[in-house]
Amino acid sequence: MCGVAGYLGYVADGAKLLADMAGAIAHRGPDGEGICVFAQAGLAHRRLAIVDPGNGQQPMSSENGRFVISFNGEIFNHVELRRDLEAQGHRFRTSTDTEVILHLFERFGERCLSLLNGDFALAIWDCVRERMFLARDRMGVRPLFYTRHRGTVYFASEVKALLTVPGLQVTLDIKALDQILTVWAPIAPRTAFQNIFELEPATYAMVDRNGVTTTPYWKLDFPDHGDSAGATAGEELGDLLTDAVRLRLRADVQVGCYLSGGLDSSVVAAIASKLGTEPLRTFAVAFESLEHDESHFQNVMANHLQTRHVQTLVTGGDIAADFPDVVRHMERPVIRSAPAPLYALARMVKSNGIKAVLTGEGADEIFAGYDLFKEAKLRRFCARQPASRSRPLLFRKLYPYLPNLNRQTPEYLSAFFSAGSADLGDPLFSHRPRFKSTSATKMFLSKDIGNALAGYDAAEEMASLLPADFRRWHPLNQAQYLETRFLLPGYILSSQGDRMAMAHGIEGRFPFLDHRLVEFAARLRPEQKLKGLDEKHILRGMARELLPNEIAERRKQPYRAPDSEAFVGKTKHEFVDFALGTESVKRFGIFDPMTVEKLHRKCATSAASGFRDNAAFVGILSTQLWQQTFSTGLPSRQVA
Repeated sequence: MCGVAGYLGYVADGAKLLADMAGAIAHRGPDGEGICVFAQAGLAHRRLAIVDPGNGQQPMSSENGRFVISFNGEIFNHVELRRDLEAQGHRFRTSTDTEVILHLFERFGERCLSLLNGDFALAIWDCVRERMFLARDRMGVRPLFYTRHRGTVYFASEVKALLTVPGLQVTLDIKALDQILTVWAPIAPRTAFQNIFELEPATYAMVDRNGVTTTPYWKLDFPDHGDSAGATAGEELGDLLTDAVRLRLRADVQVGCYLSGGLDSSVVAAIASKLGTEPLRTFAVAFESLEHDESHFQNVMANHLQTRHVQTLVTGGDIAADFPDVVRHMERPVIRSAPAPLYALARMVKSNGIKAVLTGEGADEIFAGYDLFKEAKLRRFCARQPASRSRPLLFRKLYPYLPNLNRQTPEYLSAFFSAGSADLGDPLFSHRPRFKSTSATKMFLSKDIGNALAGYDAAEEMASLLPADFRRWHPLNQAQYLETRFLLPGYILSSQGDRMAMAHGIEGRFPFLDHRLVEFAARLRPEQKLKGLDEKHILRGMARELLPNEIAERRKQPYRAPDSEAFVGKTKHEFVDFALGTESVKRFGIFDPMTVEKLHRKCATSAASGFRDNAAFVGILSTQLWQQTFSTGLPSRQVA
């Protein structure tokens, strides 16, 4: 895993700029740096050496010198691809997956992407045609950003590298902020930075003197309602998941595993333990807050597998102390503090000498594990008898960890979840309650920003991007598409994934996001994923053969961390008071100082009333910190 950067166009001192760009993302690749300068282009690379550490320095050129690559990621099937290429007469100088990509690109061009099983963001310079090829993996595990400034196109693994470009001004994109405060993340290609764009997952770009042209090369697809896979799916799941783990254990360094105590990471750890030749090293976050702590289940699983297990205890004060750095690495505002403990976890993994870890992300999206999927199913059930007082009570069973909700009346529950009034034909039906709760934060926007955003609806923009076949899918598959296409790459794999791990030079590997497994899960019958209210039904059936019953039968507990309470209360944090202070809020002009002050005071007196207050507090705080960290000007009042 590494960091890439480069440009196409005129640069006065390309070598210096490339060195600056690479230096800005040195945390992604602490093991080496390389730059290549051409007449009208340049490539930079920071290396995290995991495969063939003694060789594989980048940028790397093809044998004939025509193509030069800077590559961030892992191609997990590179051994098989190399074998095929050698049988066709190709000769290799290294054992790296990087060189495999070069040979494939030389032979197949952009069509080679369909052969790659991996997580990647890459740039390949074609010295003959004088154009740059950029590409990103199917699921959006690895990031890649670009911008055009004074006629030159710049790109990099993180925006921080782009900000070294002389004369580039940074302002907050308020439409992206609206998206964050509605759907949890910017909708790619938009980013929090005005005029800086994200290459979308499963997309490649051709960059030449005329600019950037993007093309999708893969898409998430589901069968028409009623057309799904058959009865042998359980055996196929076991084979696919085992192979996905096997491939992701490939490395010339030891690979560890995150262990949350939930079903997904436990299954991955169990398979990895069977495949490994030495005790698996596992790592976990424990919370001082009992409401959020899962250490008991982590210990049960670690003891069952006899792993070399290490936990890091995270307190509210730890979350607050790390949060400014977390925002700097995320490069975007967020509405939850959950990335901060994962930042601490990666730091602990690094201190234990591990560079790569397996993790369970993706299972909830592809096998319908989130409460949101069950909630949408119940809402449809209630809508069939909107006058029923008993049906809304079922919502209490979904959220046993939310005591306030469990004390509410049927009428309140029905209204809160829009159980009887929602439009069943709405393509965003499954996500409307979440969007409604999150978007309450926009009540704190200043009058100027509110006026500038008048008439814009982030959710409707999301709806406009849905594929033509969307309405032909089963409602569960529609909900899964929304979660996998937007929230997974936009928030889970970015703010909680790549950016927190790579801040400490740690590579996360995601067996559940092997594209073969994703495509398999999409073909399953909905009841194989969500049977009644039994989430991840097919995966749970497989897990019973691998895990203790206490883990295999455990209901989903979503990963959460203390939010507003981490920043206020007994311990004072000066940066919080400064960021939320009247003068600071006035200076940036995003939020209304009076309403922010009231919210700050409310949360400080332990009166935060649940998700909405917490999302608003963290959203406002992270936006203010983003402004302090990155902004070189006030945000435009014009919506682009």
